[in-house]
Amino acid sequence: MSRMVGTVSRGIRAPIIRQGDDLAEIVTNSVLEAAADDGFEIRDRDVVAMTEAIVARAQGNYATVEDIAQDVRVKLGGETIGVIFPILSRNRFAICLRGIAKGAKKVVLMLSYPSDEVGNHLLSLDKLDEKGVNPYSDVLTLEKYRQLFGYEKHPFTGVDYVEYYETLIRESGAEAEIIFANDPRAVLPYTKNVLCCDIHTRQRTKRLLKAAGAERVFGLDEILTAPVNGSGYNAQYGLLGTNKATEEQVKLFPRDCGELVAEIQKRLLEKTGKHVEVMVYGDGAFKDPVGKIWELADPVVSPAYTAGLEGTPNELKLKYLADNDFADLSGEALKEAIKEQIHKKDDNLVGNMASEGTTPRRLTDLIGSLCDLTSGSGDKGTPIVYIQGYFDNYTTE
Repeated sequence: MSRMVGTVSRGIRAPIIRQGDDLAEIVTNSVLEAAADDGFEIRDRDVVAMTEAIVARAQGNYATVEDIAQDVRVKLGGETIGVIFPILSRNRFAICLRGIAKGAKKVVLMLSYPSDEVGNHLLSLDKLDEKGVNPYSDVLTLEKYRQLFGYEKHPFTGVDYVEYYETLIRESGAEAEIIFANDPRAVLPYTKNVLCCDIHTRQRTKRLLKAAGAERVFGLDEILTAPVNGSGYNAQYGLLGTNKATEEQVKLFPRDCGELVAEIQKRLLEKTGKHVEVMVYGDGAFKDPVGKIWELADPVVSPAYTAGLEGTPNELKLKYLADNDFADLSGEALKEAIKEQIHKKDDNLVGNMASEGTTPRRLTDLIGSLCDLTSGSGDKGTPIVYIQGYFDNYTTE
């Protein structure tokens, strides 16, 4: 009989990870213990994934507010700096902002509107329409913003991020001025020294600022690219992908993860004889249709993965085949015809109508999003995810 179960995603419990822990050993043992406990077999092309948080914790990849302040001061001059396009997040950006403000005398904070880059809204498009505001061209002062929109609170967190960020800056010892604009060049009348805090659009933002006459332009990806006073760092992403650890400390995105995923793959092969793929994952890439948040606040979904996870899916759309090529078939005849079509499909289906509607995304982005949804971000205690059957199709027995 054909196998009746397709893809299965399991959250795997693990010990609380501390700095210096042997993560390769912990992940390998946790997977093997879970398999024995739950009665599943390790198979070739299964996927083991671990959240970036436990990798960074094991590395001890942390930095303090003072570490951030020192690097910002050195790179941007320590006077008036523009801090533009940050996301609205107590977890992701607030502690970074403390450090940035401590490294300057004045912060001109420029917020994009009506939402930040990942979909956290300050206000709705309907309210902009109602007030006759054009977000593509209009630059609003804080006074004008309050006059038009008052004190808006985030519907999920109950926080007025404008007030919250302004307070953080002042409490950190800097003067604060807030403006609202979506063109990065709008900050230049206030200062020529700019820290770009956007994630996925940062290269364009930097290019526009430099072409318009900015003097010092850095991104969050260029802050803490090397240790400061022995701090953690990330040579590739800097402060991008950080999370709050304490009120005075952040956990950075993990670095140099390639050796870790390769070592876990090797250990599982030695212990089981099976070739399992391994990856590190952060935020998934998907949009909440109600909250409108895009979720992806990390610079990438996966900072490291084994070679078998490279590429994109190459799949046929079963309902397209059923409704078009084999519309006159049903039952066992339809099943066998579709199986035969899958067996003889091309290695590259780009442009083939039979693949229309399949997801044209990188495997690591798709699997990482599945992992992020499986593990959650709260108290599930499952920072490891074990996926089976992801590479199966309708013909797999």
